[in-house]
Amino acid sequence: MQLRTVLAAVLLFAALVTPAHAAAPGDLVSSREVAWHPEPLKLLPAPVQAYDIRYRSTSATGTSTVVSGMVLVSPLPWTNGPRPIVAYAMGTQGMADRCAPSRQLQNGTEVEIAFLAQAMFQGWAVAVTDYEGLGTPGDHTYAVARSEGRALLDVARAATNIPGLSAEAPVGVFGYSQGGQAASAAAEQWKDYAPDVNVVGVAAGGVPADLSAVAKFNDGNAGSGLVFAAAAGYAAAYQELPLDDVLNARGKQVVDQVRDSCVAEIALVAPFTRLNALTTRPDVIQDPLWQKRLKENTLGSVKPAAPVYLYHGTLDELIPFSVGQKLRSQWCSLGADVQWTPLPLAGHITAVSAWGTNAMNWLGDRFAGRGTRPNC
Repeated sequence: MQLRTVLAAVLLFAALVTPAHAAAPGDLVSSREVAWHPEPLKLLPAPVQAYDIRYRSTSATGTSTVVSGMVLVSPLPWTNGPRPIVAYAMGTQGMADRCAPSRQLQNGTEVEIAFLAQAMFQGWAVAVTDYEGLGTPGDHTYAVARSEGRALLDVARAATNIPGLSAEAPVGVFGYSQGGQAASAAAEQWKDYAPDVNVVGVAAGGVPADLSAVAKFNDGNAGSGLVFAAAAGYAAAYQELPLDDVLNARGKQVVDQVRDSCVAEIALVAPFTRLNALTTRPDVIQDPLWQKRLKENTLGSVKPAAPVYLYHGTLDELIPFSVGQKLRSQWCSLGADVQWTPLPLAGHITAVSAWGTNAMNWLGDRFAGRGTRPNC
């Protein structure tokens, strides 16, 4: 009798402490309502519901991780089915936790607020990812497409746990530059990684689809700081990659500074400096270990299952126009639904300034169920 009582108590305890389901990507770990400030003086918070969140995702190597982000819900009523969600990937913010989009949105220092405001005026919700390691413990896996795409899909999953949002909501994916890489990676990974997310379209611009080509283009130029940031990001994602142990004294100083900087500061750390000047042996990223991981994160070999809106400035000074052209050609050859827009005489920043609104409107057409206009 006593043994049966003990067994019953053990089983009851196990039932109480065992979670209803194992932790899964997209699970909401925490959420708190906060204020979104569109300007740094914080004179008036934006009149939207804003939630600072932590959610589960998956690293580039397949391990479980927790990522931070922010969900914004428009104050405008929505009666046409579930309120649409824009899974939003910011362009390069930096490497330090203080650079995380969710923090900058609360501090009034985020520069991409125009597109967020556009979505709010349409009555949509926006789920912004901070990416892995940006705003949470560990180094930011900057420019690692696999982890970025997963973090972006998972923030859309997590957002459906916010009051007023639904798992049946149509999801539009938006991103430019690093965000364009994340959006494109989400487009390629969606069906295998997150088929439960109702992705209806992906708008991506200025995509660094081939990081080897981008690094070669920027090494020793004005964007060299971004090369060093990407090297640090890959070393954070893939522990087997040699970086810290091949940096010389100056290299350690530069990379440490990059790891503690936001994007504007990164640009000033060591412009016009070659990676070889910071290492004890030449051509570190030509190491087979590096090349393997760079190839794994090169975009263009998987057909996006959702329609894609792709745009790129012909005079892009950071991401070569040829990289965008190649991505378009590869996706088209796979039979993807791609609407491609080259922007004549546009540089990296001018391209998104001129065309980001059109990209967001294109997502609006997808939410409305309108047909696409592929031009492969």
